[in-house]
Amino acid sequence: MDLDVFVTAHHGEWDRLDHLLRRGRRMTGEEADELVALYQRTATHLSLLQSSAPDPALTARLTQLVARARATVTGTRRASWRDATRFLTEGFPAAVYRSRHWWIPTAVLSVLLAAVMGWWIGTHPEVQASIAAPEDLRALTRPGGEYETYYSSHPAASFAAQVWTNNARAAAMCLVLGAFLCIPVVWILFVNVLNLAVGVGLMSSAGRLDTFLGLVLPHGLLELTAVFVAAGTGLRLGWTVIDPGPLSRRAALAQRGRAALGMALGLALVLLVSGLIEGFVTPSGLPTWARITIGVVAELAFLAYVYVLGGRAARAGDTGDLDAEGRSADAPSAW
Repeated sequence: MDLDVFVTAHHGEWDRLDHLLRRGRRMTGEEADELVALYQRTATHLSLLQSSAPDPALTARLTQLVARARATVTGTRRASWRDATRFLTEGFPAAVYRSRHWWIPTAVLSVLLAAVMGWWIGTHPEVQASIAAPEDLRALTRPGGEYETYYSSHPAASFAAQVWTNNARAAAMCLVLGAFLCIPVVWILFVNVLNLAVGVGLMSSAGRLDTFLGLVLPHGLLELTAVFVAAGTGLRLGWTVIDPGPLSRRAALAQRGRAALGMALGLALVLLVSGLIEGFVTPSGLPTWARITIGVVAELAFLAYVYVLGGRAARAGDTGDLDAEGRSADAPSAW
């Protein structure tokens, strides 16, 4: 393609489209029809330029022009309660379901690693000594010690809000930083696994592993599942940078990235539930079996939500991405 000839042949159409866009609502019916036609042709021109003769300045100009024309032609789409309902019943569970081949192995490997590290810490006094002084370890693990009082050290509402904020931040970091070749996600995941392993190891060495699990399981099942989903999705996003599959790397990252942002919102709600359990159920006076039962029910409800609603939506073709009309991040294609 001769770029100069191409620009000379079509710059009049682009200038006319820009002029019509500046008129806004003052267009006549004929001008509105002309705008639609020019929008379609300019989108085709942009596609040709991107595939045959990419020129950064010209491509940027036409991309902006096509985006403005698209907004004018399709109108501004406002979010509604129907969108929120669809997201919660289809989009979010479908995205979690579709990424299950990433977060389930992530969960299994993380739990196994935590168990092995916890056993190692619990059976090796020299490792425990490297963590803290003996008197500090006793203060952590004794009846009424810091591991137990931690969950009742603040008012339930403020504690739940603090836990939710911290966990939501960790999940969001896994989702956002996954694009950096997975490395930050692996580190965040390792830190969480290490914290869990230290608690398991120290409390088991003190003969109080049952107490520790009775405190962790009510909220920890759902909380850790949400973290594993975020980590698995972040790893999937990072792998997309390495192997985008049949799509171009930009298109694949745009698709996975939009789904990941949606999952961040959904997982924030899941972590809100686990935060409420941690703030109000874990430190409550309920029997241990009752607290653990609440945690198990919450976990099973989430898994059923993902596999029933999410599986149904995924089989219907939902990827957790935006609707076609909302995918402004995609490059325009030829008509």
